[in-house]
Amino acid sequence: QVQLVESGGGAVQAGGSLRLSCAASGIIFTINVMGWYRQAPGKQRELVATITSGGVTNCANSVKGRCTISRDSAKNTVYLQMNSLKPEDTAVYYCLVIADRDYWGLGTQVTVSS
Repeated sequence: QVQLVESGGGAVQAGGSLRLSCAASGIIFTINVMGWYRQAPGKQRELVATITSGGVTNCANSVKGRCTISRDSAKNTVYLQMNSLKPEDTAVYYCLVIADRDYWGLGTQVTVSS
């Protein structure tokens, strides 16, 4: 059974930092891409960052310069470090793992107060 366990969300003041983690288990196929999306109330889900199996990273323009994504392939875990958080970063953050198909986590809430 595939499981994506997300952690690290919570409430933080503007200017603060958070580190999200997502550990994937039960996926028997090669994991090609791991990443994070987010969805704010009333908005569509949007890309935050991705990292390939080769270590190529991509952060969305909205978080570029404040975002660091990394992965531990041995643990099938992806990390998202977000700095200088802004109220507009408030959203539910979802982990994505792309192997034989897309796998999504249940999401973790990040709330940034001004």
